[in-house]
Amino acid sequence: MGRRVAITEYLDVDIDEMKWLCSACGAQLIDAAANYKKGCLVHARNPREVHNPVFEAEFNFAPDPAWVRIIEFYCPECGVQIETEYLPLGHPVTHDIDLDVAALRDRVDGGELTIVDKRMEVSR
Repeated sequence: MGRRVAITEYLDVDIDEMKWLCSACGAQLIDAAANYKKGCLVHARNPREVHNPVFEAEFNFAPDPAWVRIIEFYCPECGVQIETEYLPLGHPVTHDIDLDVAALRDRVDGGELTIVDKRMEVSR
């Protein structure tokens, strides 16, 4: 496996293979040029399963399932939850991380950046 950089708590990028990886088990999810969520298992949840109404009334502090869904993204290998987002019905999945992985790799190869414990640091 190549050099890995932690992007979120459960999402890494391999700058040599140019792949998104699960940080828990190391499974390759999808090419780093694509939205990592497309490489995950997806579960759409009714928000009332997570946020119970505080009281019975028209306005009860719970998201309305007619307006929003909770979308959960999981590693297809180990099942760790990588991301969660709240989306209006019919809204496409967001593309929230867009990296120039080739440029990161070039900066590491050129000595400008160093990877220490999956973190990018400026070389000294």
